[in-house]
Amino acid sequence: MNTPERLLKIFDILLHTFGKRHWWPGETPLEVIVGAVLTQNTSWKNVEKAIGNMKAKGIMDLGALNVAENDALAGVIRSAGFFNIKSKRLKNLIKVLCDDFDGSIEKLKLIDTEKLRKLLLGVNGMGPETVDSILLYALGRPVFVVDAYTKRFLKNHGLLENENDYHRIQAWFQENLPSDTYLFNEYHALIVALAQTCCRKTPLCRECPLRDDLRTES
Repeated sequence: MNTPERLLKIFDILLHTFGKRHWWPGETPLEVIVGAVLTQNTSWKNVEKAIGNMKAKGIMDLGALNVAENDALAGVIRSAGFFNIKSKRLKNLIKVLCDDFDGSIEKLKLIDTEKLRKLLLGVNGMGPETVDSILLYALGRPVFVVDAYTKRFLKNHGLLENENDYHRIQAWFQENLPSDTYLFNEYHALIVALAQTCCRKTPLCRECPLRDDLRTES
């Protein structure tokens, strides 16, 4: 079985095991964008609380966020952790959306993926995982998101060993899978589900739904 076939087989097994993950949760593209920034180094539960606070304060809006003071915003998103840093990063991103795209996410969607990715990576505080999460989950672009769970999954399952470079891992997935937004979205979410249940730092291999696949494939 070649790599593309095996990756699709793994996807099917994980989908059968965990079901559709309905990721990324968010009522609007803006909520997804905000969540992508806030989820750095914290749990989604903490991000949900921060987003709830933002809605309650009436600032889940590009214009309101653009004029909000850093300190005030930091207080609202406190539950997300590193709130002073994240408020500045979020403000940096919102300013670009307001200044360069007239506060319209629809205008953002008109930019081709490569150019838009480069633009977003140029925003202070925006790393590749955050930017690719925005591209995939908020804007529907077929880019594969790589995180610590992805790297652990690849290492534990002997799929791509001794590789930690974000862009090389991303390229490997994108070269071996069909370029499809749904597939990339669901696959990443399923890897997260696997990492949180079985593929932990100390793996629970006996409980892994991929154990038979690992035994039979080299």
